Amino acid sequence: MAPPPNGRLLLLPLLLLSAAASSATADDLVAELQSLRARSPSGVIHLTDTSVTRFLSASSARRPYSVLVFFDAASLHSKSDLHLPQLRTEFALLSASFLAHNPGSGDLFFADIEFAESQHSFHQFGVNSLPHVRLVRPEHASLGGSEQMDQSHFSRLADSMAEFIESRTGLEVGPIVRPPLLSRNQIILIGILFLISIPFMIKRIVEEETLLHDRRVWMAGALFVYFFSVSGGMYGIIRHTPMFLTDRNDPNKLVFFYQGSGMQLGAEGFAVGFLYTLVGLMIAGVTHLLVRVESVQTQRLAMLAVMAIGWWAVRKVVYLDNWKTGYSIHTFWPSSWR
Repeated sequence: MAPPPNGRLLLLPLLLLSAAASSATADDLVAELQSLRARSPSGVIHLTDTSVTRFLSASSARRPYSVLVFFDAASLHSKSDLHLPQLRTEFALLSASFLAHNPGSGDLFFADIEFAESQHSFHQFGVNSLPHVRLVRPEHASLGGSEQMDQSHFSRLADSMAEFIESRTGLEVGPIVRPPLLSRNQIILIGILFLISIPFMIKRIVEEETLLHDRRVWMAGALFVYFFSVSGGMYGIIRHTPMFLTDRNDPNKLVFFYQGSGMQLGAEGFAVGFLYTLVGLMIAGVTHLLVRVESVQTQRLAMLAVMAIGWWAVRKVVYLDNWKTGYSIHTFWPSSWR
């Protein structure tokens, strides 16, 4: 049976009042989040179990915003392999940059959750390892169904995190705003000190008493560049290779040489670089210093020592290369010698 006409007229205002109440609740949540964001220097809102329930566990009708959540654990900051302090700093830069380019935005908020005080929230999200970042969008009905940021988006820190946000939400983060290396007062102080030191620098340059006129400085610099080159120092900086690893079978044992051509540790690079530099220094000593020695017997003894040490160093490098890659050096004799 259809409702009477008067019932239909009463039903319409009730629906409108219900929609208005829902909209007001959503506006209240956005306003409260904006107020919390304004209190944070970087715009990152600190959430607890209670605030997670209030702001993130609401239905999609009441939550018209997205929240990017960074899961943190102060007790794990000492573990350098997790890089949690660095990632937390980059997350704050990401939040501040978004807020700088989108002031007053109510579409996206940044938040962090600490494990020690919000273990229930970690369980709700299903977080069992760190680093961990989740994006909670309006269509996510449950916290466990929110989208996890892949580990690859940590590679370029805040820049790659911004790409993740833009691809998932359609919002533009904008360029990452990083703080200057020096403050305004520090730049002014350095400028004043530089102006004061100009007369003293001119005097030392005229008298040729600067470090640039010292041959020992140039020699040390050349040795450093040579050692840095042959030891794979630049490779280690680019690839962030560790100096050593912990043995999987014995946690108390350290591994300085990794067998396999797919990876090189910093310690083995420095070991090979030391051997290369040693041979180079001995050759330089023979060609520039030993020739000035008047005693022939001393020259012969020094040459024998240089040949023995050089043979040992080259043998070690060849052995390490064969052990690490499996390649071996073959000797080829002239056909007339056979």
